[in-house]
Amino acid sequence: MQRSAPRRTALAPLVAGLVACLGAALVLTGLGPVAAPAQAAAPAAADTGPAAVPATVRRVVFVGNNWEGTADVLDPRTFRRVARIDVVPDYAARMQEIATNPYRLAYFLAIRELIGEGNDQFVDDMYSSNDGRLVVISRPSFGDVVAISLRTRRIVWRFAVAGVRSDHMAISPDGRRVVVSASTGNVVHVLRVADGKEVGRFPSGGSPHESVFIDGGRRILHASIGMVYSPLDDPALDATKDDRVLQVVDAKTFKVVRRYDLRKALDARGLDRVSTAVRPLTLSPNERKIFFQLSFFHGFVQLDRRTGRITRVRRLPNLVPSTPREQYLLDSAHHGIAMNPKGTRLCVAGTMSDYATVVDPRTGRHSRLIKRGLKPYWVTPSWDGRYCYVSWSGSDTVSRISYRTARVVSTTKVGDHPQRVRNGVVRRGLLGRLGHATSSAPTRTSPLSLWERPGG
Repeated sequence: MQRSAPRRTALAPLVAGLVACLGAALVLTGLGPVAAPAQAAAPAAADTGPAAVPATVRRVVFVGNNWEGTADVLDPRTFRRVARIDVVPDYAARMQEIATNPYRLAYFLAIRELIGEGNDQFVDDMYSSNDGRLVVISRPSFGDVVAISLRTRRIVWRFAVAGVRSDHMAISPDGRRVVVSASTGNVVHVLRVADGKEVGRFPSGGSPHESVFIDGGRRILHASIGMVYSPLDDPALDATKDDRVLQVVDAKTFKVVRRYDLRKALDARGLDRVSTAVRPLTLSPNERKIFFQLSFFHGFVQLDRRTGRITRVRRLPNLVPSTPREQYLLDSAHHGIAMNPKGTRLCVAGTMSDYATVVDPRTGRHSRLIKRGLKPYWVTPSWDGRYCYVSWSGSDTVSRISYRTARVVSTTKVGDHPQRVRNGVVRRGLLGRLGHATSSAPTRTSPLSLWERPGG
């Protein structure tokens, strides 16, 4: 079916005017048996959550419904929804704050029209505290991070990020600190989970994006993506999309200890027309290899962490070969990748082609294409490593896919525009009291975007 051009192309003049007015760039953001690779069976650097939890908490799966302003809580055993949290209980106060500040209002509206496709962005990322009492949430349109009590369902602390938009987060292995990317501030904040106090920050490139704690929490692997909203998508104009970085940061001093030269690494592999914007990433169990997706690239690359060389390039099916780059959803050909704890499977979201697939990282062979929805936009491994969770942002569903069989085990209906999916815990005495809250934000009135399926 022929698709019309997405919103951002038609809105380019509006955005250009806003940028000029503000005087700044809007920096938003058939598989067969597989032999295990020869590597140590160390814990995977994946979002599987704590390996062991006390009897006082219950494992859950959090799904952030970005445009709705809620987070669904799923039971990882049944994959059914057991609760829903309102993540914008302070909606009226935040909107009054924005409406009385012309600078904030201009950016708020620009984020709505450009990145949100006519919708506000209320939950990008979320993590629970180790004791299961709090859930920490980044809220892009409000430019902040909040911790919501799972007992009172009220905000217990709030941190306003540098600039006007918050984005991806990562939590330390001990659960004490959370890092959050400040999209327009070009920095990453390090916050204390208990009270939201900033304990440090480190510089990034344009539009800080993905962060992952590595080396047992001693370092942070971080990437920025540049101006993915920009309509200048021709490879010859790639340099106009701001500074893109892939770097390693000391998690104690917050000093950048290494920055990879991706342009040089890509050129050495003959990928001189491929963007350097690193999208979602994952690591091998021994953390010696980094697997990551790139803007406009259908597939992923493998980088040797020690040498900084790209050692493998894996291209996956492109089912939209005639779609212009300018019509890619925020430059995301693929957006979502997660390795299982054994290092034998990669689960990949083929965003623009509307599929998920399971890949053998050694041979590059992929399973049949799994087409259970529209615009898959995140992949997370289950806490036990048996499944990968894929959010279908255009269909408002989340699927649980077996790493072993590469088949969908179950699919659950969630809220409007699910993006990030995270493993977490909730204190047992609190889960039954959470209920199924509705968002404090008004019901969505914007039309369906290009990427959505009518009726969900």
